[in-house]
Amino acid sequence: MIQKMQEDFFGKLTSSKWAKMIKCSQDTAGRDISDLIAKGLLTKDRGGGRSSAYLLVW
Repeated sequence: MIQKMQEDFFGKLTSSKWAKMIKCSQDTAGRDISDLIAKGLLTKDRGGGRSSAYLLVW
């Protein structure tokens, strides 16, 4: 997924997009994203709530 984001991903990453692309549940997508935030690979974009988006840290 990180490689896909580096190569040809447009727009903001949301947990819904993650779940569709990886073909997993929303809960799993949330856990995956939280893990990548903890590892410093993703950061939360401004905003929040139901419209949370995430950006790849370069």
